[in-house]
Amino acid sequence: MLRKALERNGYTVEEAPDGNTAIDKIRSRRYLLILSDLKLPGNSGLDVLRESRRVEPTLPVILMTAYGSVEEAVTAMKDGAFDFIQKPVDLDHLKLLLERAARQQELLRENLLLREEYALRYGFPRIVGEHPSMKDASQMTQRVAATDSTVLLLGESGTGKELFARAVHHLSPRADHPFVALNCAAIPEGLVENELFGHERGAYTGAGARKIGKLELAHRGTLFLDEIGELPLAIQSKLLRVLEEKRFERVGGTQEIEVNVRILTATNKDLHAAIAEKTFREDLYFRISAVPITIPPLRDRGDDVFLLAEHFLERFRREFRKPALKFSEETRARLATYAWPGNVRELQNAIERAAILANGPEIDASALQLPAAKPSAEQLPEGMLDEKFLWEGPLEDVSQRAVAHVERFKIQNALRESKWNKTRAAEKLGVSYKTLLHKIRALGLEN
Repeated sequence: MLRKALERNGYTVEEAPDGNTAIDKIRSRRYLLILSDLKLPGNSGLDVLRESRRVEPTLPVILMTAYGSVEEAVTAMKDGAFDFIQKPVDLDHLKLLLERAARQQELLRENLLLREEYALRYGFPRIVGEHPSMKDASQMTQRVAATDSTVLLLGESGTGKELFARAVHHLSPRADHPFVALNCAAIPEGLVENELFGHERGAYTGAGARKIGKLELAHRGTLFLDEIGELPLAIQSKLLRVLEEKRFERVGGTQEIEVNVRILTATNKDLHAAIAEKTFREDLYFRISAVPITIPPLRDRGDDVFLLAEHFLERFRREFRKPALKFSEETRARLATYAWPGNVRELQNAIERAAILANGPEIDASALQLPAAKPSAEQLPEGMLDEKFLWEGPLEDVSQRAVAHVERFKIQNALRESKWNKTRAAEKLGVSYKTLLHKIRALGLEN
């Protein structure tokens, strides 16, 4: 009767004649929910409930009985039953229970997917890299994570310092508590104190209610202060007190608040120079730099650029529903020769843009939309950028020195991007194959 009633309401129902069969079915496949009698041949309905909870803790189980009692209901609910219903069953009541249980299961699965997506984007970090410098940084991260020491992450903008900060947090005993990030450079100087420590009601004009600061929000967890070098001197002294005494006062407050928080910091500034210029406190530097970890720039990480590019491309294949996307050989050459001044962040943005703009399964180098390659100061004629350039001699000699350096850079770059295919390099440079061979010989680039 129940099976037919449920099928009329759109459910697909599998039946089991006893508790043992029900447990076997629960172990062998997944169900939306379980509806079980409390009294069954073999294993009881409570056994079915307990096994369901063991196999899949979120699986809703509704128990029925004609011999219901308060004690049995309490036992079932303590063991994790979704609900308890007495026979004879009111079908309308049962229908509402099943709809609620099914909706709860749907929400739990949606929640899980959201948590997985959040973890992918913002949560437990995946540090991609095989270069020895990255392996050293990763190993140091793992070693320091188990402690409560302060960590100073050093490196250029875009190298992934926040990723390492999240790794320290997630590998630490504080992983189940909040990770709170504050970019000190992104907040006006007058508001940094308010963001960090919070304020009491009436602390200043417009402060109509108490505000909890980032320090309190991170209680028992981790506070990550990015661009710590931009923190105003007055706030530096207050932060030093937090590190030393684990207590602070809100803006406009008189009551001291104790806080248990681990502080991680990051900067792309030279803090030693800032100390010499009296813009950063030396005592604070020593407190935040118990364990300094340097994140190398992408240009110094060799083939990691390909690992990262493939990692980002895999994400955008799923996100943009383009499963066949791949890099052309020309694109791979461009990835290898570009200097990546914006580091990993610039690479991620370039791959996302290329994945969006790609018309077919192959991503062309033009889709990366990277700026044209430029010679570094070392590749330019010596001293051209200052007063030391050798101006002596006839105009033709001076011009030839400059032209030779520029031609060498352009030809070497074109050959690298073309994987030393001279025909393709000549096409890139807009010269004939014969002219390119002549230039290669004249510049001594045969090898």
